[in-house]
Amino acid sequence: MCHQTVSLVARFLEEHGIPTVILGSALDIVTHCAVPRYLFTDFPLGNPCGAPDDADMQDRIVRSAVDLFETASEPMTVVRSAELWPHGDAWRLSYAQVRPEDRQKLLAAGEKRRAERAAKAGL
Repeated sequence: MCHQTVSLVARFLEEHGIPTVILGSALDIVTHCAVPRYLFTDFPLGNPCGAPDDADMQDRIVRSAVDLFETASEPMTVVRSAELWPHGDAWRLSYAQVRPEDRQKLLAAGEKRRAERAAKAGL
């Protein structure tokens, strides 16, 4: 889900008396939206609760997020998760990278998706 949308919804809920904690990986976006409580996980987007199939890590991260309800003492509290991505920082080097050998395959997939959407829309 979009970090900005979730952050704005959290602010709306907070304004109406419902406490929130944001758990995410897009530090710049979430802090710009000034949410009350934020647990930052420095992981690839789409993995804010931890590595796939690592239930123990996911449990620790979610528990840390819930703990913010008790420990946050001022507005816009940002806590960085102590968890580390299990495969190190190598993901940063290739995240969202389009390699030359993948270019044609990705272009074809995009064209196919656009054609399917156009067909569904009756265009």
